Amino acid sequence: MTEHLPDRDLRIALLRAVNVAGSGMVSMEALRDLLGKMRFADVRSVIQSGNLVFRTRSGDNGALERRLESEVARTLGLRTEIFVRTAPEWTDVVRQNPFPEMAKRDPGHLVLTVLRESPPPSAWDALRSAIRGREEVRGIGRQAYFVYPDGTGRSTLTPALIERKLGTRGTSRNWNTVTRLERLLLE
Repeated sequence: MTEHLPDRDLRIALLRAVNVAGSGMVSMEALRDLLGKMRFADVRSVIQSGNLVFRTRSGDNGALERRLESEVARTLGLRTEIFVRTAPEWTDVVRQNPFPEMAKRDPGHLVLTVLRESPPPSAWDALRSAIRGREEVRGIGRQAYFVYPDGTGRSTLTPALIERKLGTRGTSRNWNTVTRLERLLLE
């Protein structure tokens, strides 16, 4: 039996800080409609926090991110960063998870942060040195994997601290959302 490989034309777009605690409010229907008008195909959304799956022949994720950010701002009045990954890249993100036991046992406390750029080793060291609780982090390329055994609510390992130490922007999703997006890509 051959393994089902993800379609290279499929993309995931993750919007930063959308519909979280009342900030960056936008309907997923409006986002799906906008991407349809931009001539992307098979546009779908996953939960209400800015997770989109769509099909495009555009080969450059960076150019695609800039185009989406510009159109979302112009059309919907929402200024946010958007992080795009191809289906094969997303599958690799899932496979490279350095915390597979946590993914099985407690996926709600395993968090993936998708980063704009790959931080240097010294930035990862600085971030690990800043951890004051039981949290763990592993960085692989433009992804950071975090374990929050006591939850994210009271953790001092906040998105602002993470970005300051890594020197790049990112957006986070818990492992349940990560694997839900992967399943959608493989359908």
